[in-house]
Amino acid sequence: MAYRDPFAKVSTANYTQSQAVGYDAGLRAYMLKIYNYMASALALTGITALFAANSEPVLSALYAVQDGRIVGMSGLGWLVAFAPLGMVLWLSFGINRMSTAMAQGLFWVFSVVMGLSMTSIFLMYTGESIARAFFITAGTFGAMSIYGYTTKRDLSGFGSFLIMGVIGLLIASIVNIFLGSSQLSFIISAAAVLVFTGLTAYDTQKLKAMYYQLAGQSEAIAKASIMGALNLYMDFINIFIHLLRFIGDRR
Repeated sequence: MAYRDPFAKVSTANYTQSQAVGYDAGLRAYMLKIYNYMASALALTGITALFAANSEPVLSALYAVQDGRIVGMSGLGWLVAFAPLGMVLWLSFGINRMSTAMAQGLFWVFSVVMGLSMTSIFLMYTGESIARAFFITAGTFGAMSIYGYTTKRDLSGFGSFLIMGVIGLLIASIVNIFLGSSQLSFIISAAAVLVFTGLTAYDTQKLKAMYYQLAGQSEAIAKASIMGALNLYMDFINIFIHLLRFIGDRR
């Protein structure tokens, strides 16, 4: 059986009690691998962003900076800003044709590029507010992931609604690039925190369901682990960024 796209709708309603999460060592190992991938990617992103924010050559290549403030972006800066979206699409739709090693490599490159694209937060917000937003995000993410991991309620219908919300947020964000509306930006951030918080639970349950569908297929499970980590990583990053816009103290 070929790897199934993790963005596809997956129902968990038909699993038997014998497949319960708490008693399946294989599932625990699979989920642990996903969380290890995700945590490593977050660390790599954070280190990259912090390094770039303190590197004058990197800042000069990405932004126009005056008196420690960003006043514009270079062509390379715009490329770096949109590159993660292209890489997510490449992984999502092309992973079936990739080797596991190539998918892993692209995942780590994506994490670095995301770090470069997030460099500006260290120039815009204080370190204390960044840390505060990170820990609140971690707590929220952890709680929702545990819920998705343990609940017996099928979240697939709820997840379909949330995915439509993500599409709406993406369209609204692109429109607001040209409008520059602070009110619309506030609404987008509020909606994004709610949407990606819900998606954390949905994605976690979906990964549990996928494990049973792919059981015994080592290569498919390896690729599912990478895509699962990517999904949860994006949930975490989106909660963090939009939460920071609410509680972050600007420099």
